[in-house]
Amino acid sequence: MSMDANTRAIVAAAAFAYVAGQKVGGIYDHSTGRDLRIAAELQGDRLQGFDGDRAVKFGGTIPELHVAGNKGLVSFEIDGPTVKGYDRSSSNFFEATVTNGVVQLYDHGQSAWFAYDVQDPSSKSSYHRDLARH
Repeated sequence: MSMDANTRAIVAAAAFAYVAGQKVGGIYDHSTGRDLRIAAELQGDRLQGFDGDRAVKFGGTIPELHVAGNKGLVSFEIDGPTVKGYDRSSSNFFEATVTNGVVQLYDHGQSAWFAYDVQDPSSKSSYHRDLARH
């Protein structure tokens, strides 16, 4: 069983907030071609986030991220621009890399990569990366 698509998106937003130390105003999921209303920010060592499409809160402190919607726990380990972890609700490992406003997440359960552009909350049409998205 692979990670739930919603959990993957939340993990991508959380990874960006932790690694880049910047707020997430939304993300663009390249696998579905959709903008997702997922926000996240780091306050001290605590992450707070909200999935506006599903009205689900998520957050916590490393190494545990709590996702209210599926009552799941996701473990996080940060090593530079890379986040490695384990999604307990699907029993899957993942690895995410944050570079230039983009999060690339590898879901070991699905043996596939997923890419997300991170939206800058200061502008509804502005993404953290400089390149235009496709």
